[in-house]
This record gives sequence, C-alpha cells and structure tokens, in this order.
Amino acid sequence: MKVSVIIVHYQVKDLLKSCILSIQKYFQGFDYEIIVVDNSSPDSAWKSLINQFNDVEFIALEENYGFSKANNIGVKSAKGEYVYILNPDTEIEGNYFQEVLDYADQQSGFGALGLRMHDKQGMFLPESKRSIPALINSFEKLFTKLSNDSKTYYRNDVDEFEIAEVEVMTGANLLIKKSVYEEVGGFDERYFMYGEDIDLCYTILRAGYKNFYYGKYSILHHKGESTLKDRVYLSRFFGAMDIFINKYYKKQKPFQFVLMKIGLKLKHFIEAQKI
Repeated sequence: MKVSVIIVHYQVKDLLKSCILSIQKYFQGFDYEIIVVDNSSPDSAWKSLINQFNDVEFIALEENYGFSKANNIGVKSAKGEYVYILNPDTEIEGNYFQEVLDYADQQSGFGALGLRMHDKQGMFLPESKRSIPALINSFEKLFTKLSNDSKTYYRNDVDEFEIAEVEVMTGANLLIKKSVYEEVGGFDERYFMYGEDIDLCYTILRAGYKNFYYGKYSILHHKGESTLKDRVYLSRFFGAMDIFINKYYKKQKPFQFVLMKIGLKLKHFIEAQKI
C-alpha cells in the first residue's frame, strides 16, 4: 500500500462525497486506501456514503475529539507507506499524484509535503507555504500583510508555482511518511482545531527531516465551508496559537514570548469586537 488518505469529516457530506470521487478519479498507478473519520457529526446524513463507497473505510467517533486526535485515530488504521492528511472540503484536480509520490521518494530525509491550494474563485491560498511563527512574522500574520519578496510568514520568497523546501504547510493537504508520523508522535492532541499543522511540521523539522512545498500542482479547497466564525472559533484559533508559543517560546525565548502573548491577546480582543 503506497498511500493512506485520512479524511477527518464534520458536517460536510456533499463536499466529502466530491472529495472521495476526486481521489478515485485521479489516484492512478499506485495502491491507496481512503479512511474517513467522522467527528461525531450532529447530522447523520453522511452515513449514506457508507453504502455508496464500499471500498472506503469509515470510522464513526462517538464524540467530537477535534482534528488532531481524529487524524491520529485514522492513521492507526492506515497501511500505507505515506499518509495523506486531507480535508473533506478539498478536491484533487488531475492525474499528478504519482509524480508527487516519485518526488517524495527521491528526497533524502523526506518528512512532509503540501501541494499548492486555491479557492473556488481560483485565488491562491497563501497558507499553502509558511514559516515557523516568530516575533516579526507573527506580527505580520496578526496585524498587517507584507507583499514584498522577503521570507515572511507566508513565504513570499517562494513563488506559488515553485517547488521548494519550506518549514510549514497546511493540514488541509499534507503528505507525510507514515514512519515519520509515528516517530514524532503524530498530531499533538492538545490542539483541538488550528495550529496542529504548524506544530507537526515544526516537530518533523526538529526531528531532522525536510518539508516541501509542491507548487507545480494544485488542489481545490472550499476554504472554511465547515467553519462557523463565532466566539468559539476565535477561542480555538487564538487558543491554538497560545499553545504553540507556550510550548516553544516560554522557556526558550522569554522576551519574544511576552511580546507574542501581548499581541495575541490584543488581536483576539479586536476580533471579538467584530462579532
């Protein structure tokens, strides 16, 4: 088995169906499996897909454990050399994945890889390639947007169609060597939603592996279709950033830690006033 596709689903049945169909259409030339982990969706309509896709493994969780834990549960059932963490609101757009796998196979010390993403309007999604959060690029992320070609949070120094080593890719489409995933412990389950992809990519780097952005090919991401922008969303988003800086900056870089904490609290307050 070459690839195990892990899809954590919550309340987007129709998008999940399109995602599965796109995989079945374009994954050619290698053995793969699809594992769908439902995070206790309130609407059970998604279960109708079980009979439609007999070759897909469906795992129904009894409660919503969050993105990190649900993925870890899915990977435990995976048989592939690679695991491909994929959002249910994405679609593969061409018969290019064999080439992507060949590239991954050829890289010494390969850890993880993410493809270029665009939304349904065709606009490039900059979170496809990122840097590890630090003081300056976190300020950029929270309060402004730099459009120059410097190494900013969104890696403006790497062209959107380029193939390059980067630090962080998005968890919406993340190809990882299963052995590496298991070695580093998978997703940190302290993250319920958001931030877990940054942490995992950083953990992979800290273990001595390399991460890659593969801009030659793209996937469609119906971004945010299953996300309600409310105070719960804000709490989870900023809570995830808080976990990250507590984990990596509190003891290692105390001055940056204090400034980043202040910035997070300020931005959280500003965004909360808009709801």
